[in-house]
Amino acid sequence: MTQPATPAQQDAPAAPATSAPDRSGARPPLGFRLDVRNLSLLGVLAVLIAVGGFTKPDEFLATSNLQLVLTQASVIGVVTVGMTFVITSGGIDLSVGAIVALASVWATTLATQEFGFAGILFTAVVVGLGCGLVNGLLIAYGGMVPFIATLAMLASARGLALQITDGRTQMVTVESVLDLGVRDAYILGIPPLVLVFAAVTLVGWLILNRTTFGRRTVAVGGNAEAARLAGIDVRRQRLYLYLLSGLCCGIAAFMLIVLAGSGQNTNGNLYELDAIAAAIIGGTLLSGGRGTIVGSVLGVLVFTTITNIFALNNLESAVQQIAKGAIIVAAVLVQHRTLRGAD
Repeated sequence: MTQPATPAQQDAPAAPATSAPDRSGARPPLGFRLDVRNLSLLGVLAVLIAVGGFTKPDEFLATSNLQLVLTQASVIGVVTVGMTFVITSGGIDLSVGAIVALASVWATTLATQEFGFAGILFTAVVVGLGCGLVNGLLIAYGGMVPFIATLAMLASARGLALQITDGRTQMVTVESVLDLGVRDAYILGIPPLVLVFAAVTLVGWLILNRTTFGRRTVAVGGNAEAARLAGIDVRRQRLYLYLLSGLCCGIAAFMLIVLAGSGQNTNGNLYELDAIAAAIIGGTLLSGGRGTIVGSVLGVLVFTTITNIFALNNLESAVQQIAKGAIIVAAVLVQHRTLRGAD
């Protein structure tokens, strides 16, 4: 039987072990809950802002730097929204960074740029969807383990991106694309990419928490066999989820093109690490069955702020990766202890 949602739970309720989720859990008036974990992440973010303001007050608190942090968070944030859905279903996608790279270089070839803004956007999205489709077919219908299938896609997409560019940077010459990345395009001081991220986040939250698709995602992650017995087409659901992840990668690739004004085979490097880490510390259960878009967004902001502080203080990127790895391990350990306590 499904237990009523409690304030300590995440955005999307945990799936029951023996049956598909229903709507019996009480929903808060505003449709979302700032639980203990989200409040904790807000506290961590506040501490990081204080640290940044203390160590580099002039640079960190500058409006241009804060806009940069939000813009950088927007690109990886869109990828993380898709990753949250995949992890909630009990899967994993290690290929997101490579898909972003492939989509960005394919969309910035000279042939594609001849079709202007629409051609670049369309190509980036289609390439992302195509890669997601391959992942989904291999996993849902080919019976491959998500780790292996997406690892193969990671290698293939990176290799193809390198083949297309031959190691060179492909500069964007379409003015309408470049204009989105300049300060004159800001809306009330907000970069356009941040607004795109906000829109993707809102749509993702609504899908996960207010649609049958979202409930099926949670059910598949909680207990795939029980979901199948309840009438859910588990294979089709998993296919759709990897398509969704690919779509988010395509959108992120276009955003990165706007931000950098170019396409490179090194784009999206380690995005899979950042996206998985943000989702996990945000409260999405690594074993599936529970996911939170709000928590994932807060996780992205935490990691992006850490990266910015490290960069301003001239700390090596290796230190950043060590810190991220330690945070992932700590978050997983906390999840396991929490689950054991609940049992």
